[in-house]
Amino acid sequence: MSKYRQELIEIVRSQGLVETDEPLQLASGDWSRYFVDGKAALARGADLNKAAIALIELAAEAQVEFDAVGGLTMGADQFAHAVAMVHQDVEWFSVRKAPKDRGTRRLIEGSRLGPDRRVLLVDDVVTRGGSIIDAYNAIVATGATVVCAVTLLDRGAPEAATFFLDHGVPYRPLVRHDELGIPAVGTEPEFPAATG
Repeated sequence: MSKYRQELIEIVRSQGLVETDEPLQLASGDWSRYFVDGKAALARGADLNKAAIALIELAAEAQVEFDAVGGLTMGADQFAHAVAMVHQDVEWFSVRKAPKDRGTRRLIEGSRLGPDRRVLLVDDVVTRGGSIIDAYNAIVATGATVVCAVTLLDRGAPEAATFFLDHGVPYRPLVRHDELGIPAVGTEPEFPAATG
């Protein structure tokens, strides 16, 4: 594990992990006493820079090259911009949750994706994978190829990893739930796992 990934574990734990007395409902529908705010964790420029370097290292470990980096807004935006700043030969993009309702009516802003583009797909926190899978589907609809998917934190549910395995895309979390000392989502005994 690189020094940047080791440092990110502590950054996420100290600046993004919140343990609550009462459970919170996550976007996945799961309930947990542990909430990880990836945006707050990397709000400091130096910390975001470390995450960008670690993302680039993970892509290199997966032996992939990419022309563009991005994912679903807002979870991916900070990573897309930071990676494009550090790795200056790539372009950033952002996938909207719905197409813009005026002007160009684009679903994807920034880099113009198409059949000749290799994409590093990024996200902040993956629980069951809904957001990163939505972004993947929007990207491949342009004809672009997702060569690797990277998330700041994987909460331990199998759906995202299984999806990318089934689609032949390397999936790499920078930080895993167990490295933060928190249970996998859906395994806290007092809270039922989300269904559907």
